Amino acid sequence: MSNITLEAKNITKYFHDPTTVKVLMDINFSVNKGDFVAITGKSGCGKSTLLYILSTMDTDYEGELWIDGESMVKRKEPDLARVRNEKIGFVFQFHYLLDEFTVLENVMMPGLKLGKYSAEEVENRAMEKLKMLGIENLALKPSNQISGGEKQRVAIARALINNPQIIMGDEPTGNLDQKNSQIVFEVFKQLAEEFKQTLLIVTHDQSFANRTHRIINMEDGKIIA
Repeated sequence: MSNITLEAKNITKYFHDPTTVKVLMDINFSVNKGDFVAITGKSGCGKSTLLYILSTMDTDYEGELWIDGESMVKRKEPDLARVRNEKIGFVFQFHYLLDEFTVLENVMMPGLKLGKYSAEEVENRAMEKLKMLGIENLALKPSNQISGGEKQRVAIARALINNPQIIMGDEPTGNLDQKNSQIVFEVFKQLAEEFKQTLLIVTHDQSFANRTHRIINMEDGKIIA
């Protein structure tokens, strides 16, 4: 069985407004199970555009994307939505927690949406993830009553709820101070090394990137290292 979780083959992307501009050129790389990979580069180099394609949210590109051994090319949107829900967990710069719900309810949401397990099972899984991240004591707190660093850990627990093949992050420490950035980094490192979770993180934080397993460095829509 292949160890490759995600593979990009010759991915090229154009923007057509108002003139045609090539924003990604011939992107080729693969990510294995348990890899902790950072995608870095200056603002505007194409890293977030690439992540958007890799997450199956943008289908307007040339080339091939493979996730968990399946090609994502020419898939219908409901099928891609299922792949996103089952196989990809997302952590963004802004945590996007819903203030009116508790921490536990926020973590449960993608699990309930997937509809694969009973509400009770989803709740048990959510508590497991909160424990794993050392924040089970916050479960019943309204999500607007916890700190920024805690919110980002809740967002990571939510990303893990469906046991995805890969966690994708877009500047997940971009909004945090140094102490909380360090905590989030340690969480990611533990997920990769202890739990064999695959992580693909877009970041401009070079000290964060330098401590991952591998850096993919981009410039002007190309991988340069």
